Amino acid sequence: MKKVKLAIEHKFSLTVYLWGTITGIISGLAAAKIEYGWLLGVAMYIVTDKFIMAVIKELPPDVPDERAILKKAFWGWSLFWLYFVMLTYSLVIGFTPHCYSNQSLLYRMVMNGNATVPCNVTPVG
Repeated sequence: MKKVKLAIEHKFSLTVYLWGTITGIISGLAAAKIEYGWLLGVAMYIVTDKFIMAVIKELPPDVPDERAILKKAFWGWSLFWLYFVMLTYSLVIGFTPHCYSNQSLLYRMVMNGNATVPCNVTPVG
């Protein structure tokens, strides 16, 4: 079996995504239990550079030093963090959509049998 060697840029990106996933799951679980639990993940962003250096031990050429890691990793981390916060939070609280109108797309999909989620019809007005 041939061993695959990843470039340092790819290792850096995958490590940022991994840290965003971990902090997102932790934030989602915390947010389901306490009101401002999602702030835990935002606080964990501050140690992104320590996590990355512990995993990959070296930096890509476009990151000059450890101080530049947070700036370089921000968008990759934040998008993974946000996705996994919302996913985990929705799964933990048992979210079900509400159809506020019989004219909505969700209502029509549920009534036609195209959607597999239950729709709690809540009349407005």
